[in-house]
Amino acid sequence: MDDHPVVHDGVAAQLHGYPDLTMVGHAETGTDAIPLCAREQPDVVLLDLRLPDRLAADVVPAIHRVSPGSRVLIFTAFPEHAAVGPTLAAGAGGVLVKDANSTAVRDAIRSVARTGAFRSVLPDPSNAPVTAREYDVLRLVATGHTNPEIAEELDLSVNTVKSYLRDMMSKLAARNRAQLIANARTHGLL
Repeated sequence: MDDHPVVHDGVAAQLHGYPDLTMVGHAETGTDAIPLCAREQPDVVLLDLRLPDRLAADVVPAIHRVSPGSRVLIFTAFPEHAAVGPTLAAGAGGVLVKDANSTAVRDAIRSVARTGAFRSVLPDPSNAPVTAREYDVLRLVATGHTNPEIAEELDLSVNTVKSYLRDMMSKLAARNRAQLIANARTHGLL
């Protein structure tokens, strides 16, 4: 699932030479991916980390609800992105970097189909602009949740949520929630 046609076409071309791998569909948005997965029941879903309409961390559980046998492999040009951790925690089986050659793509898909997991060496997450837990808070802020709602959803205290927000506002040079969301989008976090 990727919103860039050149990526879709490139993956399709790479997989064409492997008769045991068949592309059964393509969706440009997370919203479109869910009914496609329900209909096709794919063994493996290559899911872009940065979808135009939804966060990958929210799409993974939705895919698993409609297609329980599908294994999800994150496909991204940004393996150090703060969303990687939450998306793996949501049930993705691994991360494949978009500059992988056809052999690496093939091996990653086969691995996740066979074992449910694909392990690759990822960049140090300390280079990300926000931590994985801050990202969890950020994505809930971006969807309009209040501090008490975020605290309940993430099993945190309201004061801890406030602390995460304060730290993110400092890191992303924001004075309020609206500016935090805007600056997070500028940094490619949302």
